[in-house]
Amino acid sequence: MKRVFIIHGWEGNPNNAWFPWLRKELGTQGFEVHTPAMPNPDEPDKDSWVTYLAQTVGIPDSETYLIGHSIGCKAIMRYLESLPENNQIGGVIFVASWLTLTHMEDRTDDEKRVVTNWSNPPYNFEKIKNIGNKFVAIFSDDDPEVPLENTEVFEKEFGAKIIIESGKGHFSDDAGIKELPVVLEELLKMANEN
Repeated sequence: MKRVFIIHGWEGNPNNAWFPWLRKELGTQGFEVHTPAMPNPDEPDKDSWVTYLAQTVGIPDSETYLIGHSIGCKAIMRYLESLPENNQIGGVIFVASWLTLTHMEDRTDDEKRVVTNWSNPPYNFEKIKNIGNKFVAIFSDDDPEVPLENTEVFEKEFGAKIIIESGKGHFSDDAGIKELPVVLEELLKMANEN
């Protein structure tokens, strides 16, 4: 059975924004959908998130798909890095994923510490790409957190299909995004190719 795991972001939860809508839509398409509440989302810790995601997924296979939002994308990358080399999943969709953020100089010391923790050591892009198999990275042209230069890294390192939406902000409750059809469309394409 095709399984989908939707990983929320920093200060998020499974009932934010477009997650409930996507969970329902994928369910009607016959997917087994999981939207775990990640531990301590106000201060997301890399090690505890990766451990929790690994426990939640269990044994990943070619019918396993991962969808992340913001720091949830980083959790997926770190999780894929942790898997044995011979694993391969069905695919990954990143929404508002980042390696660099805007306005780092204005962030609190706690926020800077979280960003630094998730960014080190450097990502093993080659391993992530091999295990993740197929990638789509979705960005918004007016995201206040994620500058569009992030698109270049995801295209170069993962061969990701890049989609830039207009006026979706950070794809969050703050931006009023309750449905995100592009994610559903891309996941269905990905799943039909496997």
